Amino acid sequence: MAPARVSQKELDNRKIVGVNAETVTNVTSTDIPGHYPGEDHEWDLEEFKNTFTVQFHKNTPFDSSFSLIGIDASIANAFRRILLAEIPTLAIEYVFVHNNTSIVHDEVLSHRLGLIPLTGNPAGIQWLQQYRKPTDDDPDGSGVQDNNTIVMKLKVECTKADNYEELDKKGEDDPRLLYKHAHVYAKDLEYVVSGRQDTYFSGEANAIKSVHPDILLVKMRPGECIDMEMHCIKGIGADHAKFSPVATATYRLLPTISITKPIIGNEARKFARCFPRGVIGLEEISAEEASRDGSGYEGHEGEKKAVVKNTFKDTVSRECLRHPEFEGKVKLGRVRDHFIFLVESTGQYESDELFLESVKILKEKCATMKRGLANIMR
Repeated sequence: MAPARVSQKELDNRKIVGVNAETVTNVTSTDIPGHYPGEDHEWDLEEFKNTFTVQFHKNTPFDSSFSLIGIDASIANAFRRILLAEIPTLAIEYVFVHNNTSIVHDEVLSHRLGLIPLTGNPAGIQWLQQYRKPTDDDPDGSGVQDNNTIVMKLKVECTKADNYEELDKKGEDDPRLLYKHAHVYAKDLEYVVSGRQDTYFSGEANAIKSVHPDILLVKMRPGECIDMEMHCIKGIGADHAKFSPVATATYRLLPTISITKPIIGNEARKFARCFPRGVIGLEEISAEEASRDGSGYEGHEGEKKAVVKNTFKDTVSRECLRHPEFEGKVKLGRVRDHFIFLVESTGQYESDELFLESVKILKEKCATMKRGLANIMR
């Protein structure tokens, strides 16, 4: 029996998740073998290569937005979870406090230091190995080595400015002018080169430093000082949020809006206000449309009608479904296999590189699974 032929319009309609006033319908994917009698939906690599699409909407070092079109939700969600929790980054893990007379307690300051996003030569960060912590089974761990630990120091003391007396007489009350190191920032962290790290992290451009140098760590007054040594290691967000390379990584499905009956005049203006700006537009009804029988525009030449402009901007608030005058005139939905990603990098990787890193990690996971299955079959 030959496979049944289905129109492209029908295939596209099957991908629409219906968004109703109080329910969501057609949620489950149906393009699987055996779901539709006589139709062949077996997964094919060549077909996937021809239909899968990546579209970039925005690409800056800290923010990127792109669409993955033609993949299953399980794969899109795998990328999202890897972005959040499985791409290794560098962060402060151990803090050795030699002296801290500031008002901020040792443990609070250590926590603030751990959350500082660090950056440096990408090749050097890739070269660093994972630090293996001591355990009951492995009391020595990997030990502190030049290829698994980055050493940084913070040594500052608050003193009066050279012209303190002069400023004080003028009534100056800004502590940043009256004192040196009144505010301690992330830029005050000093990277200490160790062993082979000189190959990768030498020079100002390549040295390990904070992504944002003006992160405020602590405020001090004359007589207070901080003297600390910090050890930075590579980790993943699944271990601690400080290792996550993203501030957020989310996706949403592309909205769809179908106007099934004409919306004209004041109703069209009200309809446009139900959506974010730019989603719905207003156009004049042409003479041809007004003269065509059954168009719904008869006798309305020159009036405004509502048309769909850009569904990408829609938030699917369902506001239009609250108004009885639009009942039966509009259908809302989402495209099940069109995922719009938003990735905000913390700075150690550029935002577009993060997605490529997630692809590499998913490939490694698949290779590990294949090796495991091969071992089972032996």
